Amino acid sequence: MKSPRLLSLALSLCLLALVPSIRAQGPGSPAAKPAVPKTAAEPEPTMSFEEYEPKSTLVVPEHIVTRAKYPFVDIHNHQDPVEMTAEQVAQLVKDMDGLNMAVMNNLSGRSGAEFQKGWANLGGRYPKRFTQFANVNFSKIAEPNFGAKAAAQLADDVKHGAAGLKVFKDLGMFVKDKDGSRVHTDDPRLDPIWDKCAELGIPVLIHTGEPNAFWFPMDRFNERWLELKQFPGRRRSSPQFASFEETMAEQHNMFRRHPKTTFIDAHLGWLGNDLGRLGKLLDEMPNVNTEIGAVLHELGRQPRAARAFLIRYQDRVLFGKDIWEPSEYHTYFRTLETADEYFPYYRKRHAFWRLYGLDLPDEVLRKIYYKNALRILPGIDRSLFPG
Repeated sequence: MKSPRLLSLALSLCLLALVPSIRAQGPGSPAAKPAVPKTAAEPEPTMSFEEYEPKSTLVVPEHIVTRAKYPFVDIHNHQDPVEMTAEQVAQLVKDMDGLNMAVMNNLSGRSGAEFQKGWANLGGRYPKRFTQFANVNFSKIAEPNFGAKAAAQLADDVKHGAAGLKVFKDLGMFVKDKDGSRVHTDDPRLDPIWDKCAELGIPVLIHTGEPNAFWFPMDRFNERWLELKQFPGRRRSSPQFASFEETMAEQHNMFRRHPKTTFIDAHLGWLGNDLGRLGKLLDEMPNVNTEIGAVLHELGRQPRAARAFLIRYQDRVLFGKDIWEPSEYHTYFRTLETADEYFPYYRKRHAFWRLYGLDLPDEVLRKIYYKNALRILPGIDRSLFPG
């Protein structure tokens, strides 16, 4: 039997434990009422990456540039002039005037009768304001003497006004041989075409490949994720496609094999994210130039490196835009001409980041805007530009 002292101590402890409960049950106590269930918390708002468009609170000087400082040549533009009316061409020229675009180079010229019809609509109406490149249908490569025939057709197109040759990205990626295999960009059957361009003194503007991120896994680390989500057909993977490195190596090998031919490697050669590598390519191959169409976002996110690159290679870079939308040129002008900080790009799927101005020296601007084009492109009216 437990001692009376221990029993008394145990009873005291029990009473102490019951005190809060007894107090809670007292008259008028809220706890005496039935418990009210808690209201569920409101769910946190959610949004997709596509919807997220934060407005910057940064306060810095802004210089919106709607007209280029100097008249410029757009070396990389696409028009479909075959069916254009006189009114449509007149509006096009009016829009060009507003941007200070002295000359537009249309890369979608086609060949033969279609080239001539389109050129009549542009150059025939405004001979000083347009140049136009011819194109080659590489899908016929398996035909006998394809290279020689294509070169002869190109010579005829030049006779009818073509100022150069534009090669689309189908070569090296989508063009198939008769056995279904991929046609390489450096296929020797094409050599007569590149040699003919050297003979005629016309440049080749060639688009080979895509951004290397198109070959990366489509995951949270891919900076072109949004574009691949919006355009699933732009993903590149084996065995349907060669690797990015193989695709670009074929182009570079073709450049090496034809040192007398002047090439314009479109879109910074898809090396705008690695300007050191692009510089080595230009150092190795003096017959290669490049242009900035559709890759401005690469330059604007690395302003110090891009400025140094453009100053060093000021004789090798041309102005290009690609898709025709007049308002988007303003971002090009602002990036090249001003020292503005942290301003938006115009197409989120290319760049969800902000851009910085390069504040290029005037002489570099002149070369990119028009001087390099005057040197490379035959037939441009020099009276449209300052000395």
